[in-house]
Amino acid sequence: MKDFEKRITHLEELAEKMREPDLPLEKSFSLFEEAVVLARELRKELDELQGKVEILLNSLEIRENDQAEVPNIANFDISTSESQIDSEEK
Repeated sequence: MKDFEKRITHLEELAEKMREPDLPLEKSFSLFEEAVVLARELRKELDELQGKVEILLNSLEIRENDQAEVPNIANFDISTSESQIDSEEK
């Protein structure tokens, strides 16, 4: 993630350099090309990360829904229940 942050900072620096009023046109165009390539790379990474986040959130939602449909029987003690039934029958 640090690499991503460094490249964002570099993109901001490129934008600042392009704002310099006395910057020659060729240099400005060169900086612009570099910025566009960098911005596309960063956008692609963000899109990939967004896809991963959506997958994780969807899998979490499915898991939560699956757990909601399964009754919680972890605290149900069969031996106690059977002894209670036996004593009630007598």
